Amino acid sequence: MGVRYIKGDATSPQAKGVKVIAHVCNDLGGWGKGFVLAVSRRWKEPEARYREWHRGRAKNDFALGAVQYVQVERYVWVANMVAQRGIRPSSNGPPIRYEALDRALDSLGAKALDLSASVHMPRIGCGLAGGRWERVEPLIERRLTDRGVPVTVYE
Repeated sequence: MGVRYIKGDATSPQAKGVKVIAHVCNDLGGWGKGFVLAVSRRWKEPEARYREWHRGRAKNDFALGAVQYVQVERYVWVANMVAQRGIRPSSNGPPIRYEALDRALDSLGAKALDLSASVHMPRIGCGLAGGRWERVEPLIERRLTDRGVPVTVYE
């Protein structure tokens, strides 16, 4: 079972049962551009919880590779995955950090299996984070679909 691609809005997942909407966040506490705006139009909790998590980072697990799970509806969760260093390209390349994304997806795979959930996402890490899908998709396959987690990518 591979990644399923459909046209549509990842904040309105097309599936039955429990669903986790996954997206990439930066490590600066910034939430204001890209897919997160669509998330915030539907639900206030993911942004509020992400900002709280970042504010308390001295005493919690907020870091590259960490994931925060926010239940927004009875059968819908949002996964705030920290996999972006800053918000602008630097001498080290684009903000995406593939190693951090890999760790976050590993956690997401375990959570999805625990919830018996499907995962829904845009092309994570490839918008403002500047990543390349040909590097992201194999991580999704290894950490999610190869473990039996159904994944839908919305375009």
